[in-house]
Amino acid sequence: MRPVHFSFFASLFLSRLADQILLFLVPLVVYRMTGSAAWSGAAFFFETLPRFLSFPACGILCDRVSPLRLLSVSQILRALACLGGIAGHWAVEGVGWLIALSAVAGVLNTQGRMAREVMLPQVFRERRYEEIVAHAEIADQLGTILGPVAGAALLDLWPWETVVAAAAAIFLCADVAVALWRRFAAPVLAPPETHRSRWIGPLTTAATHVLRLPGLALAILLTAAVNLVIGVTTATSAAMVVGTLARSDGDYALLQAAGAVATVAILYFVTRTSLAVGALGMISTVALVAGCAMTGLGAGAAVYAAGYLVVMGFDKMFSVYIRSVRQRIIPPRDFGKTTGLVIMLNNLSQPLAGLLVALLAGPIGVENTILAMALAAGLVAAAAFAAMRARGVP
Repeated sequence: MRPVHFSFFASLFLSRLADQILLFLVPLVVYRMTGSAAWSGAAFFFETLPRFLSFPACGILCDRVSPLRLLSVSQILRALACLGGIAGHWAVEGVGWLIALSAVAGVLNTQGRMAREVMLPQVFRERRYEEIVAHAEIADQLGTILGPVAGAALLDLWPWETVVAAAAAIFLCADVAVALWRRFAAPVLAPPETHRSRWIGPLTTAATHVLRLPGLALAILLTAAVNLVIGVTTATSAAMVVGTLARSDGDYALLQAAGAVATVAILYFVTRTSLAVGALGMISTVALVAGCAMTGLGAGAAVYAAGYLVVMGFDKMFSVYIRSVRQRIIPPRDFGKTTGLVIMLNNLSQPLAGLLVALLAGPIGVENTILAMALAAGLVAAAAFAAMRARGVP
């Protein structure tokens, strides 16, 4: 990777670091205040649903407005959202402000993520797409490694409002990194659409692609199954580690950081391997379902940690696979609008996982809820893979 592009990946790292601090705070602070796994699941639902529902609109914007401008605006507004959440808490106390600002920051994170998704194939034309995606995921995961550790350390020193202010400062640093990269790399991007139809037009185009492009609907079904696994693991992690396993907040943060380290190791392997794209998808899907089942066995901290690390580690290998599949299927001229709708459909199963945890954790227990969802996801994923292979999709 050329040194001139360092600031681009530094911006991605800093943005993820701040976002991960917010994601770390929400389930932990909610569980501390309520002592309820069901409430943690509900908080995860309200925190994640807006960020996924906003993908279609963000994708359309990326076709209409310069993604560089959208990336910068998203980072500045995230910093302002953090400060607004703190001000709201001072005016009217309650943990709802933490959930609300995380939801708003999540929508803006979606805009930044979509902007980078559209930019990557254009900025790094000279490199293999799977390799570039893996490098981007590594920068993303480095932020994920340090986010929980930084969040836990700062939370021991400061109230959560001060930790959120620190996240705001990091978002501003991410914007500075983007400005530096833009100045020295002078990226050339495709011009935005000059003809701007009503919003229903791009959405109709995207929906038509989902229904008609060979294998795209099946890829969405497969990804939704995988995201159900990731969602239930994330939604229950604080309750399992701090509650069921009676571990400390620091242990919870270290486990999250260890999961990100495992991801970086696997992504490094992806950048060096010559495995076919389909093999990456098959390996990662099997590992994700098996790891999720391990977290629900209730066999002790070691088995839970091993399952959690498998889920977190192979999540991004699957991401490399599915992004490569999308890039091959979706026409470049409609990539932003179609990818936005696709990612929303892919990820709705994550807030659904949080809602199911909220509904089922009380009646059947957290462990049985995890096992039931792992089984369901495994069956759907197997059927989707078989159908994709029958249609010649890698």
